Amino acid sequence: MKIVDFELYKDLLYTKSGLQLTPDKSYLLDSRLTPIAKKWGFPSLDVMSGSLRGLPDPGLVKDIVEAMTTNETSFFRDTRPFDNFEKYVLPHMIEHRAKAKRLRIWCAACSSGQEPYSLAMILKEKATQISNWHIEILATDLSDDILEHARQGLYSQFEVQRGLPVTYLMKYFSQDNEKWRISNEIKHMVRFENFNLLERMSALGNFDVIFCRNVLIYFDNETKTRVLMNMSQQIASDGFLFLGGAETVLGISDRFKLQEGAKGLYVPIS
Repeated sequence: MKIVDFELYKDLLYTKSGLQLTPDKSYLLDSRLTPIAKKWGFPSLDVMSGSLRGLPDPGLVKDIVEAMTTNETSFFRDTRPFDNFEKYVLPHMIEHRAKAKRLRIWCAACSSGQEPYSLAMILKEKATQISNWHIEILATDLSDDILEHARQGLYSQFEVQRGLPVTYLMKYFSQDNEKWRISNEIKHMVRFENFNLLERMSALGNFDVIFCRNVLIYFDNETKTRVLMNMSQQIASDGFLFLGGAETVLGISDRFKLQEGAKGLYVPIS
């Protein structure tokens, strides 16, 4: 790909999603955008690139951004955050929300839904401790296609073998031909919406727990600071923020601090 075309997509992706496309990821442009060019009737990627320099169709721009921002995920990914949620965060919330009996969780950049469904299964296992509670799991992503996948709750054998305990597979999934469908009782615990992390978050409301894992690594420091600032305004004063294992707030935000002894878990600074 020509350097000028790489810069075109780099700028487009940054403007629309905040994500930085580095030269070492340029190979993704051909593999992910060639199908988009074909879908829109362009004879080649070069021709599609040229069309973006005029007044491109907003639908085309949306498809390009979605194709480039679909990321890796799996059930109970990395294990530690879910252990911290189950053994530390949830007991705290059960104690401190005993009167209100309300819990709101946001999974930002949820991809195909494995993260919020993993949380839903943990909560379902704790049903006796949180009976009569109003629990909401909001899961957002900027890709309509990936959100539709998540809403269907239909996963391949490969997807359910990655991190999902066999006991949960047997308990909360049913086989659908060669795939596995998550049960309605788990599916109905999660609400999926399209949302861009560059947008104002106030319309989403306030949350007790926010998962924003393995997302900030794709942003520059200015965007990271802005996203964390906005999240700090939507999280409860005794809430919890989960980031990825390779992510940190040090030198980026003074709104959160690391929870001692819990890697990847942060709390708001009063």
